[in-house]
Amino acid sequence: MRERDESKTRKEMSKRGWTAALLAGVIALALVIQGCGAKEEKQASAPSAGGASASSGEPVRNVPEVLNYGYIGLNDKNHAPGAEGWGLYKGIIQEELKKYGIKEVKLTGFPNGPDQTESLISGRLDIGSLGDTPAIIARAGGAKTRLIAQPNTRTIGHVIAGPNGPKTIQELQGKTLAIQKGSFMHRYVVGLLKEAGVTDYKLVHMLIPDAQAALANGSVDAMTDVGLTALKSIQSGNVQLDVSSDHPELLGTSSTVVSEDYLKKFPDFPKVWNEAREKALADLQQNPEEYYQFLADFQKTTVDIVKKLSPIEDIKDTAFTDDGLKLLEGTKNFLVEEKLAKNDFAIEDWVLKAE
Repeated sequence: MRERDESKTRKEMSKRGWTAALLAGVIALALVIQGCGAKEEKQASAPSAGGASASSGEPVRNVPEVLNYGYIGLNDKNHAPGAEGWGLYKGIIQEELKKYGIKEVKLTGFPNGPDQTESLISGRLDIGSLGDTPAIIARAGGAKTRLIAQPNTRTIGHVIAGPNGPKTIQELQGKTLAIQKGSFMHRYVVGLLKEAGVTDYKLVHMLIPDAQAALANGSVDAMTDVGLTALKSIQSGNVQLDVSSDHPELLGTSSTVVSEDYLKKFPDFPKVWNEAREKALADLQQNPEEYYQFLADFQKTTVDIVKKLSPIEDIKDTAFTDDGLKLLEGTKNFLVEEKLAKNDFAIEDWVLKAE
């Protein structure tokens, strides 16, 4: 009897031991599952693009090692203007981009904005700096781009006639003007003629060198121009009929746009780019004479002329300003009303502000 009781006790103890071991195993498994879940949750909350955010300064997976950047203004040195151009020339921007796995920036110059937007749409470019009008027209036409900065909000255009041609804007009634269709100057001249009450005119698309030749031989009565070539044209004896700085609402702004495909690979790019641009701007502000000489060298002019045409004060130290966005909205509305832009869209849906 006593032996039977002891056997029963041993069995009960063994059963309790097995139950305790099973319970411990279940608890351990639950802890492992909970840990894995926390790890997955942590990974899910990490930045997209498979790697670091802009604040970590580490390489980001899936970002191509080469960034293709387009700018307006062909020159034999392949230099871009502005803080971006200075930063790329000095290597400031490249150093910042290297932190995220971008090893090279390839620059490509374009004669005008429409040509650049075609390259951006086709995927040959990742990012481009151009005038607001071609950037808006491209977006309205379905281009998958986002606006990440307005580095300048004071692009000045000119309407120029030959020495024996029209002397006022009103005298352009019934005349032919050479413009770069789809550019800032297109928007400027159409707005100007409308404001002046000129309704009968013909616009023909010509790049500036061709327009200058056409103006000289009388094939056109006037042309639009900008920057150094406009100044040289006036100094040679041609007549300035108007300048957009007399019409604040017709001033152009510059735009930095990035393809949506590139942003999928590097979502934090706007923040990284704008911070690098601001570093470049701070550097050129500390070295103004060197910056002006840099512009003068590749534009083949003098420092005095560059100071007049491209003052450092015109470069914005932030990606966006209220005044710049107001000008952008006005330009977009005008282009839609004049049917120069295919479709209307909300500017706020296009603008991408870095957080």
